[in-house]
Amino acid sequence: MKTTTIIHSGLQFGEGPRWHDGKFWFSDFFRHGVFTLDEAGTEERVLTVEARPSGLGWLPNGDLLVVSMSDHKILRFDGATTSVHADLDAVSEYDCNDMVVGPDGTAYVSIFGFDLHAEPAMEPVPAHLVVVSPDGTVRTGDKELMFPNGSVITPDGKTLIIGESYGRRFSAYDIDESGMAIQHRVWADLGDLVPDGCCLDAEGAIWFADPVHKKVVRVREGGEVVDEISTDQSAVACMLGGKNGTTLYVLTSRGTHPSRVNGTSTGRVETAEVEVPGAGWP
Repeated sequence: MKTTTIIHSGLQFGEGPRWHDGKFWFSDFFRHGVFTLDEAGTEERVLTVEARPSGLGWLPNGDLLVVSMSDHKILRFDGATTSVHADLDAVSEYDCNDMVVGPDGTAYVSIFGFDLHAEPAMEPVPAHLVVVSPDGTVRTGDKELMFPNGSVITPDGKTLIIGESYGRRFSAYDIDESGMAIQHRVWADLGDLVPDGCCLDAEGAIWFADPVHKKVVRVREGGEVVDEISTDQSAVACMLGGKNGTTLYVLTSRGTHPSRVNGTSTGRVETAEVEVPGAGWP
């Protein structure tokens, strides 16, 4: 199995990797910031988010959207000023997490649905699909996602695909003219694999991080696994980018529980070259 190359270290817990405007972007939960890496590997803090940042995306005018996890908000940053784009308090009792923003600015947000780190542990509870319109209006769809996590939108803008970490599958929805995701179906049953952050390539396959099995996996619709790359830490999210779109960026961590990563500097950005470039959103 192929392996990755470490290109940057010192993260606590990286999430939400994106390739945008020639740079690699990511959130770091416990450094409370959104960061970029340029081609020289120089890290720059773009924004501080005290309530822990996660999913990232951009509106058509270039404003950055950031999931603010523990206070259940989507923040909007125009390069100078931060404002609240949407308040998710009414639809999310627990942490908000990843997000994909489509070509029209509609955001599809993953929420926990239960307290992931409760003691004693809670039984997993299905979560709503949360849809935020470009004007910040919040809607909810099906409540049948077992810990929705990484999500992608196909290049035609017509299909949303969501990884369900506890469901061990990818689910797909059609996107209607209002931006609502409808007509749920199973895109791929993953067996014992656990999908976390993910991205789409030009052949319609999905690369996803599996933190439990410490690898990134490429899967086709229907569930056929066609490639794997191992990591020596938990792989928590991945993104295709670079000059040719064929650099697979992988965020890895010593673990996924806050007690193992908060206050450490063990998180990494790792890369591997693949054959098929990225496509769609994010």
